[in-house]
Formats: sequence, C-alpha cells, structure tokens
Amino acid sequence: MLAGCGLLPNYKEEVPESWSAERIYKAAKDEIDNQNYDKATTYLEKLQSRYPYGKYAQQAQIELIYVYFENKDEASAISAADRFIKFHPNSSAVDYAYYMKGIANFIGETGVISSIVPKDMSQRDPKSEVEAFDAFKALVTRFPNSKYASDSRLRMQYLANLLSMHEIRVADYYYRRGDYVASINRAQTVLKDYPKTPATENALVDMVKSYDRLGMDKLRDDAKRVLDKTYPQWDKKVISTKQKLPWWQFWE
Repeated sequence: MLAGCGLLPNYKEEVPESWSAERIYKAAKDEIDNQNYDKATTYLEKLQSRYPYGKYAQQAQIELIYVYFENKDEASAISAADRFIKFHPNSSAVDYAYYMKGIANFIGETGVISSIVPKDMSQRDPKSEVEAFDAFKALVTRFPNSKYASDSRLRMQYLANLLSMHEIRVADYYYRRGDYVASINRAQTVLKDYPKTPATENALVDMVKSYDRLGMDKLRDDAKRVLDKTYPQWDKKVISTKQKLPWWQFWE
C-alpha cells in the first residue's frame, strides 16, 4: 500500500508558479464543483500561501472551511472557521463561519462502529457538543436574521436537551457517591444554562434530595416549592436517569 501511494499524483506540484491568484481560485472552484476536495484543498492552500493579502485570499479561506468539512476533516474545518472569525470579524460571511464551526462540532464521531452500535450521546464527553452549542449561540445572537439562524436554533435546542441530560447524569453520579454539594452544583447548571429542557424536572428533584441529605431544610423546601408548582405530578413518577447499560459498556 505504501509503495502504491507513490503512484498517486502529487497535487502540490500541479500549481505552476506562473499561475495568478485568479487562475488558482478558478481551478479550486472547478475541483469543488467536481467534488474533488483533496485537489481543491491544495489549490486553496496554495492560493493563501502565495497571495495572502490579495482579493481572493478571504474567499479562499471561507472555501477552505467547506472543503475540509466535505473531506471529512472536521478538525481542520473548525480551525479554518476559527481563523476566519478571528481575522475577518466584519465579513459578510462570518455567520457562515460560525455555522460551519457549529456543524463540524455537531457531527462529532462518525464511522462504521457508530452506525452499527447505537450510542447514548449524553454518556459521552460533551466537549464537541458544548463547542457546537456555543458556535450556534454566537451566530443567532450576533446574526438573528442570518439564513443559517433558523437551523442553528433547532440544533441548539437538541444540544441543550443533550447537554442538560449529561449534567443530570453527572449530578446523579455525585449523589450516589454521597457528594451532595457537587450534585447540587450540577443540577444548578441545568437550571441556569439549559432552562426549559426536559432535564429541568430532574435537576429540581436532585436538588431536593441533596439538600435533604445535607440537612439544609430551608433550601430543600424552596426547591421543592418550585418543583411542586412547575411539575405538580413529580412525586407520582419514578425520577431516575440511571439506565441499564448496553452490553458493550458492562465494565462501567
């Protein structure tokens, strides 16, 4: 296989020194139209290095976000989006950069294993989901009328539900270990950062239970009063986010 790689064309040698910025950009666009993202990436990167301050440089940067993403290189797409946001904060395309940064983080782990073995996303490290949420939030806050705002709001709601349930899982973990202060802190994060999500009820229940364990009767009663008013049927339910682990996670 390694020997065979030597037979592949070296695209980095296919950009003659005599080519102008316009010609390189046109070649890159042609490759994008033909979905040849590897070659398009080479052209765009060469354009940036040769003509970093030309009129095509900014457009090359925004195109690179797209070709990295289409080439399933989410990390490079996120880095390219961050660079564009940093160096072109007043560009008319900066909302697109925020959107693509959010999308690249939103995609997360992909591949054959993920498609065969379902995952409960709330059990994963939510770093990518947090960064996606922040990118979408920045977009809808700064550019509420952007054509990407509507889709970003929908993705934010999904991520808020996901992230709030992750916080509840951690709060329940601390509760089971007897670290009631940590459990309360996690529950409060849900109420502050992800209000009006389905996990709000669980957060209030965790606070009531933890304050009760700590003997903090006034705070327990305050939390219970809010819980009774907001979710009057809560005491008739089995409130638990602990689920049976799938077979491939038995060691947890």
